[in-house]
Amino acid sequence: MGDKTSEKVGFGGLEVVAFESRRAQEMATLITRYGGVPIVAPAMREVPREENSAAFTFAKKLLAGQLDAVIFMTGVGTRRLIEILETRYARESIIPKLASLTVVARGPKPGQVLRELQVPITIMVPEPNTWREILQELDDNPRGITLRGGRIAVQEYGVPNELFIRELEGRGAEVLRVPIYQWALPEDLTPLGTALARLVGGYVGVALFTTATQVEHVLKVAAISGISDQVLEALRNCVVCSVGPACTEALVAHGIAVDLEPQHPKMGALVHDAAGR
Repeated sequence: MGDKTSEKVGFGGLEVVAFESRRAQEMATLITRYGGVPIVAPAMREVPREENSAAFTFAKKLLAGQLDAVIFMTGVGTRRLIEILETRYARESIIPKLASLTVVARGPKPGQVLRELQVPITIMVPEPNTWREILQELDDNPRGITLRGGRIAVQEYGVPNELFIRELEGRGAEVLRVPIYQWALPEDLTPLGTALARLVGGYVGVALFTTATQVEHVLKVAAISGISDQVLEALRNCVVCSVGPACTEALVAHGIAVDLEPQHPKMGALVHDAAGR
């Protein structure tokens, strides 16, 4: 029996470009399921930090009782942080200390990892799971943490969110940044170059973005290739879909209008809603 949802909506054979990295194959499958021709060109490559000094500083403060709260921003970062700490400390010494803090999960992915680790989650941030929702939760219902004078660790990912950190510090918090990994361009830019050529050539009907970093990297590669103006113009002439507020902000900052943002900031919802336009 066919997928009734996919029968009701569809891309109708349009070329759909996406820049997903970790879930590239899943993205291509979704686009195909909804009748599109997928052009999935990963725009990001995860690069672990060579030195994990911030993670070990976090561990020292955690074990010494010098933290009041920790904010976990991503599932991958949460898992990686524990793996790093386990190179020096027993998990049995880490988990109880985490459980004694106000533990904030930005969304379901870090929440899932924390549950696997049996770390109680004090605050599960609601959709769309941006830093603004974190602040709202901490402002309106802090549940054990006072921002003024509070010692808060933030597991960072990719590009640091300076505005979020400034907002926390502006409320009087003492913030410990814990960067785990950073984003770089893919080592092989050929797929991305091919995707941009299709876009500039007018063959692409829909462009899907799932992170703000994708936006920056796509435009960086366009600049390297000397086709910035053409890419921006092409994006203005096709349907641009963003997975959520942070991604939308990045697009708008570059003068790219967003035609669609799903109610739920999930990849599946993004493709479904884009196919239904």
